[in-house]
Amino acid sequence: MLKKVIFKLGQKLRNPSLNNWFSFLKKSESWTLKELENYQLLKLKELVSVAYNNSKFYRNLFEENGLSPSDINSLADLKKIPIISKEDLITKNKDIQVTLKATKFFKASTSGTTGQALNFLKDEFSDSFNRASMFRGYSWYKVNPWDKNGYFWGYNFSSKEKLKTRGLDVLQNRFRIFNFNDKQLKLFSNKLHDSVYVHGYSSAIYETAKKINRQHFNKPLNLKMVKGTSEKIYERYQDEIKKAFGQKMISEYGAAETGIIAFECPSGNMHINMEGVIVEEINEEIIITNLQMQSFPVIRYRLGDYVKLAPENKECACGLKHLIIEEVTGRIGAIVYGEKLTYPSLYFYYIFKNLAKQGVFLNYQIVQNIKGKLNFFIEQDLSMEHKKLLENEIERYFKKDLKIKINTNFEFKTREGKHKSFISNIL
Repeated sequence: MLKKVIFKLGQKLRNPSLNNWFSFLKKSESWTLKELENYQLLKLKELVSVAYNNSKFYRNLFEENGLSPSDINSLADLKKIPIISKEDLITKNKDIQVTLKATKFFKASTSGTTGQALNFLKDEFSDSFNRASMFRGYSWYKVNPWDKNGYFWGYNFSSKEKLKTRGLDVLQNRFRIFNFNDKQLKLFSNKLHDSVYVHGYSSAIYETAKKINRQHFNKPLNLKMVKGTSEKIYERYQDEIKKAFGQKMISEYGAAETGIIAFECPSGNMHINMEGVIVEEINEEIIITNLQMQSFPVIRYRLGDYVKLAPENKECACGLKHLIIEEVTGRIGAIVYGEKLTYPSLYFYYIFKNLAKQGVFLNYQIVQNIKGKLNFFIEQDLSMEHKKLLENEIERYFKKDLKIKINTNFEFKTREGKHKSFISNIL
């Protein structure tokens, strides 16, 4: 009870509009698809008007393309607006930022894992909406945000930052692991005994699950939710995670500049947070419009992920009518350099997906230091048969344009930050 009171007090001080947003989102859970789309159009018109009248960047963008807010009268009209990039958000940052009559603003930033860090001001209303969206997802699993929870996030702090972080963790009934030696891992595992949920980087949760299973630590009995975020969740993670935590890992998908895009329901579908975003799929690439953030408008934004959307008529057993993302297939990232040609790094996703269809589930990382050569690091041991299957899949996509080296029984080090499936060291 005390933890709830502390959490609620902090929430009221930091996010005074959060309760209203949460109540709204719980009501909109029962909306029809048409009602959701009507709300999206209402918010889109409002967003476009605010951006046009208050943001130099968007006014110029509209005028250069012969557009005005009155041209946006349907969700289909959104396609009239040009797509913007992260580079636009960074280089035109001051021209995009809008000063609203909001009670407060928060400094927000992206992680910069793509090599481009973004900083901006987020108004309290949109920040509270985003948190309420997250808490709505928690409610599907009968989890309260003030419940005791384990957190897998960054931990490479200075002593001062570590102390500050621990203080914030106490206020949120949260604990995290700061290093992964056996002693700390056992302490962390013991704290999980009466915890309700764990969340954080999916690769860190997976690596921790493996170590808990190998060390035969006591398994938590009361976990209701294991949530992975900020990274793709691979199917091969699930067996280890279920064994260690008693639950499969579910996915929360979003970004600092877009807010929560989708949250996985107990029936296993990733429902789009339609009250907060409009999602478009163009050539398998996701384009996002953040409907709730008016202080830093993000309209038709190329996030940098490949996705696959479900058909609009797909129904979910959970009853939600919100549209569904079937899969976040990968990050649009570094180019793979052959001796003669270049290739998208998405090929690696398909290579290992094809192997999984044949019953070969591998944890992997590919590194390119020299053009025309690739190093494959595989966590598992490979039989001759499975190694041949991998070689055949690689040749299927890259032909004879790359020399490859396959390293097996590789131990991936659990560390701060995201696990990257492909690392290119070619400038």
